[in-house]
Amino acid sequence: MTTPSRKPETVPRDETIIAYGPARSTVKGTPLSMDELRNIDAYWQASLYLCLGMLYLMDNPLLREPLKQEHIKPRLLGHWGSDPGQCFTYIHFNQLINKYDLNAIYISGPGHGAPSVLSQTYLEGTYSEVYPDMSEDLAGLQRFFKQFSFPGGIGSHATPETPGSIHEGGELGYSLSHAFGTVFDNPDLITLVMVGDGESETGPLATSWHSNKFLNPITDGAVLPVLHLNGYKINNPTILARISHEELYALFVGYGYTPYFVEGSEPESMHQAMAATMEHCVLEIRKVQEKARQTGEAFRPRWPMIILRSPKGWTAPREVDGHYLEGFWRAHQVPLTDVATNVVHLRLLESWMRSYKPEERFVEQGRLIPDLKALAPKGNRRMSANPVANGGLLRQPLDMPDFRKYAVEVKKAATFLAGNVPTVGKFLRDVMRLNLRNFRVFGPDETQSNRLEAIYEVAKKVWLAEYFPEDTEANWHCRAGSWKC
Repeated sequence: MTTPSRKPETVPRDETIIAYGPARSTVKGTPLSMDELRNIDAYWQASLYLCLGMLYLMDNPLLREPLKQEHIKPRLLGHWGSDPGQCFTYIHFNQLINKYDLNAIYISGPGHGAPSVLSQTYLEGTYSEVYPDMSEDLAGLQRFFKQFSFPGGIGSHATPETPGSIHEGGELGYSLSHAFGTVFDNPDLITLVMVGDGESETGPLATSWHSNKFLNPITDGAVLPVLHLNGYKINNPTILARISHEELYALFVGYGYTPYFVEGSEPESMHQAMAATMEHCVLEIRKVQEKARQTGEAFRPRWPMIILRSPKGWTAPREVDGHYLEGFWRAHQVPLTDVATNVVHLRLLESWMRSYKPEERFVEQGRLIPDLKALAPKGNRRMSANPVANGGLLRQPLDMPDFRKYAVEVKKAATFLAGNVPTVGKFLRDVMRLNLRNFRVFGPDETQSNRLEAIYEVAKKVWLAEYFPEDTEANWHCRAGSWKC
C-alpha cells in the first residue's frame, strides 16, 4: 500500500480533526475480496501517478530512466490536493456501475481538480478515442502529460474539451446545481458529484443543497453528493472541516439528507469502507425510486450523501523541509515547486512517483495492464463516455410553434395596450405544451409577477416540500404522480 497506517497519537494536537489511521465509517462491512481490493488500490495508484505526471512531466513519462531536470516542465501549474480523494471516489463508483449496470456521470467540483478527471478518462480509453494523438502508449502518454497547463495545451480545470465533463471547476460553487440539472426528467441517471470543502463555503453551493426539494423520484434521476473534507483551501482551513462530527451531521440532516461518513487515511480499510458506503447509497436510491414509481406517489425522501474525510494531498510525502505536506495546505497546489532547480526535491519527487509502481501498472508499451484495464466500465457506461455529458449527443430539437402567430396586431398607434413579456409567456406556454418531456422554465420566484404566468396553463410549479391549501392558488405542483399535473 502507498501510505502506512498512522496511529492517532502520532498526530500533533492541531491535526486531531484531520482523518488519519484506519477508516471510520457509518456503514460497516468488507465487501471487497482480496483480489478486488488489490486491483482497486493498484488502479488508484496508477491514477495518482498520472495526476503527478500531468503536473510535472514533459518527458520520460513512465520513468524508464532516472528523472532529470530536463524532464520537468519549465512552469508548474495545477492542483494536487483534491486529486487523490476524487480518483478514489470515481474508481469506487466504477465498480458499482459494473455491478448494477448504472447509467452515471461524474461532476468534479473542487477548483482546478482536472488531473483527477483526466486521469480517469485516459485510463478508461475515452481520451484516446476522442484525441487519437493522445494514444495509450509511451508517445501518447508523453503528449498527454506535456499538454497539461502548457502553452497550446489544456487548462488545469476540467475544461469543455474534457470527455465526460459538463462542469469546468474554475469558478467555484455550481457543481451541485449542475448535478441536479442533469437528472431532471432523466429518471435512470445517477450523477455523482464531488463537492470540495472550500467550494462548499460559496453562496451558490450552500444554497444548492436545497435542490433535493425539487427532485421527483418518479420522473427524475438521482444525485449522489460526496462532500470532500480534506481540511484546507489554498492556505486556510475550511469551515466544514473544523466543526464537530455532530454539528456536521446535524447540518446535512437539516438540509434533508441522510449523511454517511467515510474518514481515514489507511488505504485498505478506506477502500472497504468506501465500497460498502457507496453500494449502500446506490441501493437506497434504487429503493426510493422503486417505491415512488410503483405507488405513483411523489414523496420527498432523505436522499443519501457521503462525507469523505481524507488528508489533503493524500499519499504525498508526509513532511518536506521541516513542514507538513500531506494533510495540510501546502499540498493544495503543486507540492514541490522547485524540482527543476533543487536536486534534493527532484529526487524526492522521483521517489514519490515511483512509490505508485508505474512499472507494475503499465505494460512495456505504456498501456495499463489488462487486469486493471478490465476494471473500467465499457462503452457508454464509462462516465467519461456517457452521452449525457458529451457534446450534446442526446440533444433533440424542440417542436417549435410558429412565432408569427404571437405577433401583436396594432391597428392604430397609442390606442392599444400590450406587454412584451406576457406575449413571450404565451409563446413559452406553447413551447412547453409541445415538449412536455424536454423543456422546462426555471424561475426563482417572480415568474408570475414578471408576467410569464401563461406557462401555468400547461405545467405547475415543481415542489416536493410541504405546502398549505392556500398555496394551490399559486399553481403549485400536485405532489402525486407526474410533476406535470
